[in-house]
Amino acid sequence: MPEALDGSGGVVSRWLRPLVLAGLVLAALNLRPAVTSLGPLLKEVRTGLGMSGAVAGLLTSVPALCFAVFGFAAPRLARRWGPGTVVCAGMAAIAAGLVLRPFAGGTAAFLAASALALAGIAVSNILMPVIVKRYFPDRVGSTTGVYSMAMALGTAAAAAATVPMTHALGGSWRVGLGVWAVLAAIAVVPWAAVARDRTHRSEPHAASGGGTGAAPDGPRAPITRSATAWAMTVFFGLQATGAYITMGWMPQIFRDAGMSASTSGVLLAVVMLVSVPLSFVLPRVAARLRSQSPLVVLLGVFGLTGYAGLYLAPAGGAWAWALLIGVANSAFPLALTMIGMRARTSAGVIRLSAFAQSTGYLIAIPGPLLVGVLYQHSGGWGQPIALMAALLVPQVFAGILAGRDRVIEDEV
Repeated sequence: MPEALDGSGGVVSRWLRPLVLAGLVLAALNLRPAVTSLGPLLKEVRTGLGMSGAVAGLLTSVPALCFAVFGFAAPRLARRWGPGTVVCAGMAAIAAGLVLRPFAGGTAAFLAASALALAGIAVSNILMPVIVKRYFPDRVGSTTGVYSMAMALGTAAAAAATVPMTHALGGSWRVGLGVWAVLAAIAVVPWAAVARDRTHRSEPHAASGGGTGAAPDGPRAPITRSATAWAMTVFFGLQATGAYITMGWMPQIFRDAGMSASTSGVLLAVVMLVSVPLSFVLPRVAARLRSQSPLVVLLGVFGLTGYAGLYLAPAGGAWAWALLIGVANSAFPLALTMIGMRARTSAGVIRLSAFAQSTGYLIAIPGPLLVGVLYQHSGGWGQPIALMAALLVPQVFAGILAGRDRVIEDEV
């Protein structure tokens, strides 16, 4: 058959699905290197730009802030231009931001260039589950697994390869960070082709937050009336808090425990690499379960064990703690899958995705900053690690509620 139905009941050309899948993989590879390439070189960046510990903590909070602010714009942009066009622009913004960041002469310029790249990541983050629901409505779990795995690969590759590449390219942290722009530029290509497809160029009611189960022109209750949407938001926000604390500060924790910059970067890569197979498997398993709550609890137990070990013996069991924390950080692909399952249509998914991710990233903003402040004032990592472990408790409770078998359309 040359054509198939999409998640909105429309027709999509068969040739478009492989192109969209390739675009999803390339986009996913670019959704974290702007962040995880910074962690292993944070000490050098702080020295080069004259940052204090508190300002560095602010720097690690910038991703969550940008994801929240720019994520809220994703539905409006998708309504006007179409999701494919917005993701294409997002990839271009990532490339531009990563090209400009190495030329920063001070903290303000560095933050501005980072914000440009993060804006591109933000809108793409929101629209990934929407595109999966639209083009692969019968394969939400498996397709989410594919791009989640690609995202984990990009995250781990940036963490592990940034320091060696920096040394190979002359030792400048500016070059080591800027080289990741090449990968983003490559991702623009398939999305430029998807953006030219007129069939799905815009879908006003989906992009504007419809999909309550009522007629397109009927009244829509605000999504804030959905308990599931709020639970999903808190779960997403707290898992994002843990992830960005890990990406921003984990290498510094290991370096302060006496390990080299290169080894610390590899340990961060281990944290991210663990989630590569889990990012592929978890969405498939989750999609087959009526409730995802048991998976939430299991990941929380791994995280608490890892943080306890990191608190007691950061260097002695570093590889084990990295593995355990990596398993806990696989809450991210689980959250993405749950977003796709807590709404019936692509319209509902974009509504839930925009709310849960954007508001969730607002929740995540204080975490990395607070870790930086605690680290600077306590002079060690005991208090920050205790905070990381404490945040897992409400994350698990929110995840249990978000994992229940229900959809937001029935609640609003």
